[in-house]
Amino acid sequence: MSNNEIHDTTVRVMNTLGLTPDPWQIDVITGDHKRLLLNCSRQAGKTSVVAIMGLVEALTRPMTRILLLSRSLRQSREMFRLMTYYHQRLGSLSLERQTCEELELKNESRIVCMPCREDTIRGFAHVDLLVIDEAARVPDDLYRTVRPMMAVSDGRLIALSTPFGKRGWFHDAWARGGDDWARIQITAEQCPRITPKFLDQERRALGESWFRQEYFCSFETVEGVVYPDFARCVVPYLPSPSGRGAGGEGELVGGIDFGFRNPFAAVWGFLDNDDVLWLTGEHYARQRPLSYHVQHLPRKCTWYADPSGANEISELILGGFVVRRGINDRRTGIAAVSARLEDGRLKVLEGRCPNLLMEAGMYRWGESEDRRAEVPVDEHNHALAALRYLIATTDRHSLGRRRIDAAAHAKEMHKTPEQLAEEERNRRYWEMAESDDPRIWGVFG
Repeated sequence: MSNNEIHDTTVRVMNTLGLTPDPWQIDVITGDHKRLLLNCSRQAGKTSVVAIMGLVEALTRPMTRILLLSRSLRQSREMFRLMTYYHQRLGSLSLERQTCEELELKNESRIVCMPCREDTIRGFAHVDLLVIDEAARVPDDLYRTVRPMMAVSDGRLIALSTPFGKRGWFHDAWARGGDDWARIQITAEQCPRITPKFLDQERRALGESWFRQEYFCSFETVEGVVYPDFARCVVPYLPSPSGRGAGGEGELVGGIDFGFRNPFAAVWGFLDNDDVLWLTGEHYARQRPLSYHVQHLPRKCTWYADPSGANEISELILGGFVVRRGINDRRTGIAAVSARLEDGRLKVLEGRCPNLLMEAGMYRWGESEDRRAEVPVDEHNHALAALRYLIATTDRHSLGRRRIDAAAHAKEMHKTPEQLAEEERNRRYWEMAESDDPRIWGVFG
């Protein structure tokens, strides 16, 4: 069938299923876009139109391979279930075989939903249509892994999502992807099925920032981010070689967070003469043994690692690495990282630690009771955990001291009484933490 015939068939199928397409959905169907970003409100109909498009293409073009990817296998299965539901309503046309994750047709077309795992995804090639659902939440490394699947087939890529902050590959493609991408944005006001009354209720319930993000396609800064100013520490180049570590002169230090299903994450860099930590490297990978990771870690480095990984630490030491147990108290680590961010003693070389920066934009405090207890959400914190182990351990004897030069003193004079009182409480806390009392030192492991 020609492209125009497939377009007409897709529209007829939507009408048959009782889903009269909106004008923008017609644009999606007839556009034949090689690379398409759908930045749409919740419940706008983006998943339905892409599901029907994929199903019709598989039915009308033999040997079509369609891959569905999302931030989790559960989410991938949601789109797959929608496609199989529509297929059943059409009479299960040309069905050869169906499982909970794959639909195979008699014309040798296949639709497969995949988990968000690099090792499993790498086995696929010759993909004709790659659909990435909830794309704003799919990690950058997974996105980079799936793109080569279309190299030989010259396949199409459709990424659909509501925004999730100003971070990640989806935001970068939307904001800076240029002519490589076609873009369609649909807000809740453009969807006739969403009423103004419902939107008023959602605005009151979610707050203005989340409301704009969920229903008006706005890339908002995530509320409650633990490190809201982290991006300010990114610099385009290292200091002059006169500073210790700037030209490779100083000791290399790093942090490691062990993981297998979750990413193994490591970050490293130098401390200069002014006690500024310059991060110059990162390793971040899933589903790989320790023998793989050691090939990507610099050996002339003092590592501060997750103390719960005793076996991994022992193996690294046997392999010739210098590894010390890092401080694993989360509040201590967050305070230590925040202290360096506040006084400018943490710098990240541009382009060297993309996953660390991605996590910093997403790591946030928990809701309601968790927020009062100062407990962050336990996700997007692997490279950040490696950084915590590094900074909390190297700075443990200086966290209660603050170096104040003339510029810092001038800045101090503009702080509110509440800010000064809070900093004084923090200072006293760290002085207690540095005491020899074992009851206090036990906090640090």
